Amino acid sequence: MTSLKELKTQFLEYIEIEKGRSLKTRENYDHYLSRFLEYIKIDDPGKINDAVIREFRLWLNRQTLKNLGKPNQTLSRKTQNYYLIAIRAFLKYLARQEIKSLSAEKIELAKIQERSLDLITNEELRRLMDAPNGKELKDLRDRAVLEMLFSTGLRVSELCSLPRDIDLSSDELSIRGKGGKVRVVFISDTAKKILREYLNARKDMDDALFIKIGGNTPKTMGKKGEGLGVTKRTIERVVKQLAIKAGISKKVTPHVMRHMFATDLLSNGADIRSVQAMLGHANIGTTQIYTHVTDKHLRDIHKKYHNTK
Repeated sequence: MTSLKELKTQFLEYIEIEKGRSLKTRENYDHYLSRFLEYIKIDDPGKINDAVIREFRLWLNRQTLKNLGKPNQTLSRKTQNYYLIAIRAFLKYLARQEIKSLSAEKIELAKIQERSLDLITNEELRRLMDAPNGKELKDLRDRAVLEMLFSTGLRVSELCSLPRDIDLSSDELSIRGKGGKVRVVFISDTAKKILREYLNARKDMDDALFIKIGGNTPKTMGKKGEGLGVTKRTIERVVKQLAIKAGISKKVTPHVMRHMFATDLLSNGADIRSVQAMLGHANIGTTQIYTHVTDKHLRDIHKKYHNTK
């Protein structure tokens, strides 16, 4: 009989090679499944049953974040669900291999509160976009960063990976996003204009579109072999500082810009399937978080046109 530990290794190879998942996804599944197998101390897949899963869920629910310096804070329902999703995927794999075990359908995810959106008002967005108003290279870069985030709806990791030689004669750009999937995003005329100004002011030869800037001039080079390309942390810091400069008290992140991109499209009549494609969401359910915008639009129409007398 093949042990559960060996089956876990085979499953991880399967999702990496046959399913084409990233190494990061493999690492996450390995972490969640290893914790599960360490807890249940079972070697026979046929012995995984409802009682075993129930005990593990109780254990998960009582775990704290002491390793992160938060000894009194338990794991969130969302984090607990990551474990359950990994276990379900593993059990589905076992069923596909005709190995007797618990049916994946018997594991229900914990109910979590509906995700709320972090948004800023249109007036706050205008102030944010106007915040980097100088002529120094850093101001030009920061303005280009904001324009690209709002024009394309890119994830911050996707923004950081953009090459310097993007074609600004075209309105569209191919992006390799999550899971290595390629999608097309669109660059506004305003974003292209700001990008040209920024690129024309660059004196370095780095291949990255957005570079780290020390003071008002590019750093020569970082550690040996490293380029000047920005990191996610750099962009997060830039957006945070610009929001403070714009007098916005809310927490503003690059992801807030992505939210604003999506809500702007929907509020102006775009259909949710098109927005899903532009955001690169694999599942329409992820995009439906933004339907509050269309819901509000429908409420406004009802209030304006429905005879309430």
